[in-house]
Amino acid sequence: MTVKGPKGLLTRELSPEMSIELADNVLTVTRPTDSATHRSLHGLTRTLVYNLVTGVSTGFEKRLDIVGVGYRAGMKGSDLEIIVGYSHPVVVTPPESISFEVPAPTTILVKGISKEQVGQVAADIRAIRAPEPYKGKGIRYANEVVRRKVGKRA
Repeated sequence: MTVKGPKGLLTRELSPEMSIELADNVLTVTRPTDSATHRSLHGLTRTLVYNLVTGVSTGFEKRLDIVGVGYRAGMKGSDLEIIVGYSHPVVVTPPESISFEVPAPTTILVKGISKEQVGQVAADIRAIRAPEPYKGKGIRYANEVVRRKVGKRA
């Protein structure tokens, strides 16, 4: 399936067992039988089509927060430069159709038209310095709750 919109063009291979019809500007996904496999494929196909349409019309974004003294991010051209306690800054080059924004030194926005790609790039950035459980320092998603441990006892 190929979807074209104001933000770009997305193509995705979908299951040939599901049938997709366009009528009156409404896409309808139907399944051949009511078996468990076809029911799960029906939901997956419907969600994938929805993500394609949403991506080319409005796009997706993930927000990452950086927590820690001296931890920060900045733009270097179109690349993202992250300083999170290593002996060197970590430079992340965006893949095609992905862009980065740094509205504040401790906030990173990953934007793009493919939900899958935006999520993967955000996960790769988070993996550079995942939040640790004792002080909570690291890179986390904006809505992520980090469970804290107590630490040493006297």
